[in-house]
Amino acid sequence: MSSIKILKAGFFTTVQDLGRQGYQRFGMPVAGVMDNFSYRVANFLVGNNEGEAVLEATFLGPELEFLDEMVIAVTGANMKPKLNGKEIPMWESVKVYRGDKLALGGILNGIRSYIAFSGELDIELVNNSKSTYAKSGIGGFKGRKLLDKDELNIKVSNNLFPGKYLDAKFIPEFEKKNNIRVILGPQDDYFTEEGINSFLNANGYKITKEADRMGYRLEGEVIKHKEKADIISDGALFGSVQVPANGSPIILMADRQTAGGYTKIATVISSDLPKVSQMGSDNEIVFEKISLEEAHKIYREYEKNLAEIKEQISNSQRVIKAPEPAVSVAPVGKTNNYISIGPLRRMNVVVNGTSYAVDVQEVK
Repeated sequence: MSSIKILKAGFFTTVQDLGRQGYQRFGMPVAGVMDNFSYRVANFLVGNNEGEAVLEATFLGPELEFLDEMVIAVTGANMKPKLNGKEIPMWESVKVYRGDKLALGGILNGIRSYIAFSGELDIELVNNSKSTYAKSGIGGFKGRKLLDKDELNIKVSNNLFPGKYLDAKFIPEFEKKNNIRVILGPQDDYFTEEGINSFLNANGYKITKEADRMGYRLEGEVIKHKEKADIISDGALFGSVQVPANGSPIILMADRQTAGGYTKIATVISSDLPKVSQMGSDNEIVFEKISLEEAHKIYREYEKNLAEIKEQISNSQRVIKAPEPAVSVAPVGKTNNYISIGPLRRMNVVVNGTSYAVDVQEVK
C-alpha cells in the first residue's frame, strides 16, 4: 500500500467512478464522473479496469506528491499538467517516481480534468461505488471534496505501462458552443407547440453561473406550458431537461436528485453528455431533436469508438528518448577504482505474453 499526498486541492477535486447504479429507487443519488469519455480513456491509459475510481478536478486542478512509483494519465480539460515543474502531455500515460510532484493549473479549454493512477484508490465502497456525493457527505474521501494535506492510500499495480497514448484523431475538442442532441419527452405533451419550437430554436440557450454537478440552469427564450409545470414526481435521469414554471430549462447532471416534480421536455442523449459536462457558464447550447432509434444508433457508435480506442491504446507505445551518458561517482574505499553507472534504460519485456515496462541500469 502506498499513498498520494494532496499538497494543494484545487477548486473542486473529488474521487469519482461510474456512480451508484441501481439505487435511485431507494433515494440514493447516482453521482459519478461528469465526463464519461475522458474518464474511461484515463483508465485505459494506465491499464486499469475502466470503472476504477479517479480524481475529477474542476476549473483549477490539484497539486499532488507521489510516495511510490506508478503510472498516471491526465485527460479531459487542459489544465497544463506539470511534473516537477516540467509540462507533460495529456492523454498519455507517464511514469512517476517517489517524491515526484504533479501540478495542474487553471483551465485552458473544457472545465473538468481526470487523473487516473495505475492501481486502486483505497476508498471504502458505498453502494458499490467510491464516488463522492458532497451535498450529503456520502462516499469518496470522507464524503467531501479533497482539501490541502489530505492523503489518499493506493494499491499500486505491478503492471506499469508508461508511454501509452490516445491517437490525436480521437482527442475531443471542447467547444464553447455545441449542438446537443435530445429525445423529446417524457412530458413534451405538457408544452405548447410554440414552447417546443422555442426549445429547439437555433439561437439556443446560454449556461448561467448556476451550473454545477447537480444541474445547469439555462437562459434564453421562455418555453411555454399548456397549463402547469408540475407533475407527480418521477425518476430524474442524467440529461433530463426540466422546465419549471418560469419557462427556463435546467439540464440535470451527475449529482441530480433521484426524482423531480417538474415537467421534462426532453432528455440529452448519453453520447452527448461528455460535451455538456465540459461546458461552463456563458457557453451556448443549441438543442437538436432526434428519434429514439437514432439515439440508439449513436450510442452503439459511441461504444464501438471506445472499444477501438481501448485497442489503439493497448497497442500504442511512445519511442523512448535516447539515454543520458554514463557518469562516474566517488571512489570506493582507498583504491583508485571508480564505480561506473550506466544510463537508465527503459525497456519493454514480454513474459508469457504479458508486456512489462522495466527500468534497467548497469553498474560496473
